[in-house]
Amino acid sequence: MIKNIALVAHDNRKKDLVEWVKHNRFKLIGHNIFATGTTGRLISEVLDGVVSLKSGPLGGDQQLGALIAEEKIDFMIFFWDPMTNQPHDVDVKALLRMTVLYNIPTACNRSTADFLITSILFSDQEYRPVKRDYESYLHREVQKNID
Repeated sequence: MIKNIALVAHDNRKKDLVEWVKHNRFKLIGHNIFATGTTGRLISEVLDGVVSLKSGPLGGDQQLGALIAEEKIDFMIFFWDPMTNQPHDVDVKALLRMTVLYNIPTACNRSTADFLITSILFSDQEYRPVKRDYESYLHREVQKNID
């Protein structure tokens, strides 16, 4: 089963993600890889066919969030740097919110990424996350301000 995988890393974690990709390249070959900016360029040196989006601070996080909302991402590996303030922290939070909202398996560190990629659900089966029903939210009554 071909998966659509998002790969993201903050500057201080890009080297770690590239090492993880090298270690798992044979498991990743044949899947669709989406990555933000520089991360995509670095990963392209290890894997062919990486779809590079914009840099995170320039809209790449939002592009990934849109792909998640369109149900075009199966899981995300995001090696984020918890020790460095990011100029686009709100975009990072929004991206992580989307993975929770759409119940997308997400790894924010190498240990969890290792668990995801070695799961039987990654290698042998189609996996469809349980979707929460937001119909009541979509059809809620909103007070109209009419002057």
